[in-house]
Amino acid sequence: MVSKTGMRITIVPEAIGTLSLKQRQMSKAHQFIVLVITVAILSSSLYAQQVADTTKKKYQAKAPPAQPFGKEAFRPSTTTTIRWLGMAGFFVNSRGTTLMIDPLLEGYDMKLLMDFPIRPKDVPHLDALFATHSDNDHYSVPTSKDLASVTKEFHSTIYVDSLMKNDGLHSSGHFIGDTFRVKNVSVRLTLADHAWQNSFHREGQRYFEPGDACGFWFNTPDGTIWATGDSKFMQEQLHYPTPDVILFDYSEDSAFHSGLEGAVKIANAYPNTPLILGHWGFVDAPDFIPFNGDPQHLKDRVANPKRIIVLAPGEAFTLRMIKKQ
Repeated sequence: MVSKTGMRITIVPEAIGTLSLKQRQMSKAHQFIVLVITVAILSSSLYAQQVADTTKKKYQAKAPPAQPFGKEAFRPSTTTTIRWLGMAGFFVNSRGTTLMIDPLLEGYDMKLLMDFPIRPKDVPHLDALFATHSDNDHYSVPTSKDLASVTKEFHSTIYVDSLMKNDGLHSSGHFIGDTFRVKNVSVRLTLADHAWQNSFHREGQRYFEPGDACGFWFNTPDGTIWATGDSKFMQEQLHYPTPDVILFDYSEDSAFHSGLEGAVKIANAYPNTPLILGHWGFVDAPDFIPFNGDPQHLKDRVANPKRIIVLAPGEAFTLRMIKKQ
């Protein structure tokens, strides 16, 4: 045998078998040790990656920082001003007539991304409070009770009115299509479909009817406001008179809300109407789709996207009549 250097090497035949056996034994032991170490390293790496994945928070569209306001927002004025309260709530001051729709200002059972722009103790007076349905992010019992002493009237559907009366509130119940007045503002209940409870039936639970949830249509001296309330997409929502602004409960959940596709249809049915978005960007729940609409998704798909209004909670929007087609 000749080496790579050209030197001849003499090997004793008996040593071949003995050396090869030892080499094979050492090689197998070495391979086993390497395998064990490799598996341990890979397992440790995989575990670390899994931990990192669970601690890394998913993206969630977040509302701009809240802009606190106080009693100055409740004073008489010559305009109609709208403020998003966070969650699904809105505050309207129409030339001194003060209204809140679905206010939740305290006592919610999920973690929030920011503070509310106003607390019940800082509300000086309300002419009326409206609840679109019985969910606790719309009819907040703690908020309503703490506002009762400064609120003249509570309004909702017949079913929610029964809950309000049981909670000791001076409320009135209405059917879909009913119209009534609160000072200089006329109000009509609009159709909504948000009977999600029927899909999770429990023994002894009531059956939720179509009229148990609603939206509200407000005719003010400065224009019309449609507060849609939570609702699955409905064809009827495309055929109202053109409102001057829509207070839109925006959720990309299509099971019990409009979903993105339904939201696009509603927005494009009223192509010049501003949409002020609520029901998004306030609850710290990136895995819970009902609260996780992203306004940019809507802007990317609607006609005249500049009319999608992303208010900070508490920020004022002045209502103006739009040019109707």
